[in-house]
Amino acid sequence: IKQVFQEWNFILECRKKGIPQSKYLKNGFVDVNEKILDTYGKTPHLQKRRALSDEANKERKKFIFQLSGEQWTEFPDSLKEQIFLKEWHVYNTLIQTIPAYIALFQDLRVLELSKNQISHLPVEIGCLKNLKVLNVSFNNLKSVPPELGDCENLEKLDLSGNMEITELPFELSNLKQVTVVDVSANKFHSIPICVLRMSNLQWLDISSNNLKDLPEDIDRLDQLQTLLLQKNKLTYLPRALVNMPKLSLLVVSGDDLVEIPTAVCESTTGLKFVSLKDSPVETIVCEDTEKITESEREREQFEKEFMKAYIEDLKGRDTAPSYTTKVLLSLQL
Repeated sequence: IKQVFQEWNFILECRKKGIPQSKYLKNGFVDVNEKILDTYGKTPHLQKRRALSDEANKERKKFIFQLSGEQWTEFPDSLKEQIFLKEWHVYNTLIQTIPAYIALFQDLRVLELSKNQISHLPVEIGCLKNLKVLNVSFNNLKSVPPELGDCENLEKLDLSGNMEITELPFELSNLKQVTVVDVSANKFHSIPICVLRMSNLQWLDISSNNLKDLPEDIDRLDQLQTLLLQKNKLTYLPRALVNMPKLSLLVVSGDDLVEIPTAVCESTTGLKFVSLKDSPVETIVCEDTEKITESEREREQFEKEFMKAYIEDLKGRDTAPSYTTKVLLSLQL
């Protein structure tokens, strides 16, 4: 297990530095060679490219607000004067509320608010007509306001890890530009109707929920490429999955599945079907409910990073099998 984690951490570090897969794979196996990390990126043409990139980043940072650290329990007063900002990146704080004056930030493109204590989204969020990315993952949300459906240019919506969201308002059907939706680690019993109406959706992660079945008309998502369903309570997969022309990666937990269309397993369209075996989670004995929830969040965060790396590696392999049975995913914190 220790060696597996070392290899995954090494792969993640290589990807951060932009090192191509061919540099760290030998005969299909990971070559943990520190020299790759040390020497890559020091060649002259890369240094020149990095200098140009640094200049562009300086200009970009003029329009970015960043905040982190548990000393923050609310947004600084000075923020309301900076309505020219295009991005907010706020993470690992104790902030619980997004101020109503966010409506003034008409140039806002990216709203990254991951791993805070936010308990609700203000209705004013619907005023952000130019918003492209909304990430409020791993907060304390229980619902989403219908006004979010007014953010007509939204492309990525991440609500993962809030643990308590059970449904999404129908008004989110208006989000026709959305290509990525992540609602993993919540309490959905079915795929929301509004998600089925997002006609440009390419990536849907609804893993770690309470799904018992999939809608028979799931094939209306004809642009969907990646569908992550692991850690649910599915007992069968509908045949409609075969009718999804662009679906290239389907991940499920195989323990409860008793019926899988043969055409899914033996797809000739290039579909990679991965059936994961869930490891039993040890019962957490703890009187403090908050501590239990926090432990679940930490586990979900860790598994999410692991799965992201696993999927990226799987996608990068031309020779990956279309059906992988019983891949053991065992994580202990």
